[in-house]
Amino acid sequence: MPGPKPSPYSLKRTSVKKAFYIDKSAWAKLESYFKRTGKEKSHVVNEALQLYIEQMFNVSRVQSSHWSVVSLFSGCGGMDLGFSGGFKYLDTYYDGHQRHFGKKCDTAFKIIFANDILPEACQTYESYFRNKENDYQTIVRNEDIKEFLDRIELISKSGSPVGFPDQADVVVGGFPCQDFSVAGKRTGFDSERGRLYLQMKRVVAKLNPKIFIAENVKGLTNLGSALDVIKEDFSKTGIGYKIISKLHHAADFGVPQSRERVFIVGIRNDLDSSLFSFPLETHSIETSDTGLPSWITSKEAIHDLIKNNKVPNQLEFSKAKNYGSHCQGNKPIKADRPAPTIRAEHHGNIEFHYLEERRLTIRECARLQSFPDEMCFIAPPSKSYRLIGNAVPPVLAWHIGESVAKFLGAIRK
Repeated sequence: MPGPKPSPYSLKRTSVKKAFYIDKSAWAKLESYFKRTGKEKSHVVNEALQLYIEQMFNVSRVQSSHWSVVSLFSGCGGMDLGFSGGFKYLDTYYDGHQRHFGKKCDTAFKIIFANDILPEACQTYESYFRNKENDYQTIVRNEDIKEFLDRIELISKSGSPVGFPDQADVVVGGFPCQDFSVAGKRTGFDSERGRLYLQMKRVVAKLNPKIFIAENVKGLTNLGSALDVIKEDFSKTGIGYKIISKLHHAADFGVPQSRERVFIVGIRNDLDSSLFSFPLETHSIETSDTGLPSWITSKEAIHDLIKNNKVPNQLEFSKAKNYGSHCQGNKPIKADRPAPTIRAEHHGNIEFHYLEERRLTIRECARLQSFPDEMCFIAPPSKSYRLIGNAVPPVLAWHIGESVAKFLGAIRK
């Protein structure tokens, strides 16, 4: 009897049979990896070759005319969009920071590698950036970052990461924050997810970027000595980094949302860290004292969407009923104030509209997070809400990117 037909993804259908030699020391490492993971040898070897080819043809071509960026825990691309720029939000255009690069270019930053464990995040990310950029070359890996780094190190004979950039000017990442969040279980370093910042540290040690930026929830600042431990760990990475951090309120930068996040910045010890400064606020709750425009309200941000069903994701919203105001996410947002924090883990209990008798749509949540309307979330509603809630607001990320561009421009002079 003939055996089962091969899967459409089988190497038997998609490959060419070739023979080649593998170095003994490399094969010994591979043998250990095969036994531990149970993965097929041919798939691992083929993936290693593919990664290496991607590195040769994609990564090396974009590093000279832009500042190269490696993005970790990228989600649907909130931080990356802020660094790339070139988008409009409400009535403001956020450019590509190119004036700080010193050469004519469309954007000062080029994302050369991005990673996220959620397939719907990678799909949304690639859909937006492929449509936005004519020369889109970003390598996007949909994989657990620890497993990815483990594998490429085992495959690489020299110990340097094959299929991963050899260097980057900037590393950015919003490592998972639920274990440090007040809204979560506050397990912090006791959970595997709470230690994922170590994978970012691992990448920084390999690439020695000039600067890196890590983002996390406010809860990290008051969970014992968690922030101090992370800063101390990062400071000893590679050749060493000067570590600074600051808590930013998204509403202070034109994001219509009450969202506080801590940004940890590492500047390589051989560079002048005094040339970096965090961005100055552009909006304020106390306008009379500061002279700045007032915080943008929920109504200013989303009121036009009530009668605009042509915007992507505006017809999609949670049908969860109202379980009472004592439950989180069961109150209408206030029209005359920024919205509360758009959460990732809401189990359908996303907040209600201030006027309509329904919960907020996916597009309304995206607006409150400062995503441009051109970004379409390619996922079921529950997962789209999660992508939006997990993201760094692009407008806030743009201001962080502006500070990084000024710093990199200053050290080039």
